[in-house]
Amino acid sequence: MASGDFCAPGEGVEILQQVCGKQFPPCALTEEDLIQNPHFSKLLLSLSQHVDESGLSLTLAKEQAQAWSEVRLRKTAWLRYEILQRVIQELLVDYYVKAQDTNLTSEDKKFHETLEQRLLVTELTQLSGPGQETEMPPLLGLEKADLLELMPPSQDFVWMKGRLQLEVEEQLKRKCFTLLCYHDPSSDTDGDKLKAAKVWTLTEVLIREKQQCLEAKGQQKEQLVLLEKKRTTYSQVLLRCLALLQRLLQEHRLKTKSELDRINAQYLEIKCSAMILRLRMEELKVLSDTYSAEKVEVHRLIRDRLEGAIRLQEQDMEKSRLVLHTYEVLGEDFENLVKEYTQLKLAAENKRWALQEFSKACR
Repeated sequence: MASGDFCAPGEGVEILQQVCGKQFPPCALTEEDLIQNPHFSKLLLSLSQHVDESGLSLTLAKEQAQAWSEVRLRKTAWLRYEILQRVIQELLVDYYVKAQDTNLTSEDKKFHETLEQRLLVTELTQLSGPGQETEMPPLLGLEKADLLELMPPSQDFVWMKGRLQLEVEEQLKRKCFTLLCYHDPSSDTDGDKLKAAKVWTLTEVLIREKQQCLEAKGQQKEQLVLLEKKRTTYSQVLLRCLALLQRLLQEHRLKTKSELDRINAQYLEIKCSAMILRLRMEELKVLSDTYSAEKVEVHRLIRDRLEGAIRLQEQDMEKSRLVLHTYEVLGEDFENLVKEYTQLKLAAENKRWALQEFSKACR
């Protein structure tokens, strides 16, 4: 595919987006990125032919598959050995539990004792045998040959081995039935033959359910990727919406609010002036109802006379002040002048107070 195919949106870009999303999930490239970087898009398409869906090279992926196959084989062998060991241990534990509650037969005692003796000697032999990373002293001073002498008789071992197979099969059968009943509780009332038939297909059922779980996890990962993309898109759209809202507030609501506040302020100012004028009108109305024109004229004449008397008194007080300045160096005569000045001042204040009271009454 030529680089010109990536210069415009089309089928090539969509195919490349699918390849990148499948084999290069961390890239998360958009159509705009692919169009702006045609050579990088070409490089990704070339790389996709040499790697698998996990991002590994085809050679490394093949080697990894072979390694995993060998691991599964070794794991299967280990699990078989581990299951057999645990089943034998459970047989011995069940034997000791039953020995406390019921009386076992001599054959049962002989079987479990032989099994336990054989198991213990084998484990001790493995501890003292080859395969140790460091040289260790013999266990309790016993060599491997000494431990082998403790093995049960061969005829007892052959008899125990034959019965052990049946016991292990029975124990595994009970475990399989327990697993079946846990997986399908309705199978608890079925017979042994029907349970055995269901157990035979249980592996396929579990494998199928495991595959469904893996597919569900894969779908969940895809949904998480889509969710992350939608979350990013949603955040960008939300930021644009917030910017538009801020613009609307600044250009329309705030501008209209300021104009409305100015009009309200003018209205309140005019209303306040009207209330003041109304109060003044009510005050004048009360005064006009209280005093007639003749009373107001008489009060005006009295006020004029009082004001004239105040002016004369102030002139006398000024003269007295000048006299005080002239005779302030005198002794007792000066004190007499001070007393006279004080009397004149008190008389002027009384007349001024009378004038103020008279002015209040004329309003």
